[in-house]
Amino acid sequence: MSTTADTRVATTTLTVRYFAGAKAAAGTRGEDVTVPRGATVDDLVTALAADHGEALARVLAAASFLLDEVAVHERSTVLPDGAVFDVLPPFAGG
Repeated sequence: MSTTADTRVATTTLTVRYFAGAKAAAGTRGEDVTVPRGATVDDLVTALAADHGEALARVLAAASFLLDEVAVHERSTVLPDGAVFDVLPPFAGG
């Protein structure tokens, strides 16, 4: 009897929404992103910067994030499947 290893990688899919300068830097209002299951906010931010380049990387370095409408305070937070992740760059106001 022969067995084969399961080579499928479990993944998590989430919706990333970009606002203001993040939207301009990413070149899109939002996108669905798939990451390995167990990926953290930090893993996602790194992947987004790699996918979209230096302009978005600069925005991400200063941005705040919401995960399912809750502020993210720990970049080690694991991303749940089906979540919505918002990228909020610093806003000028007066």
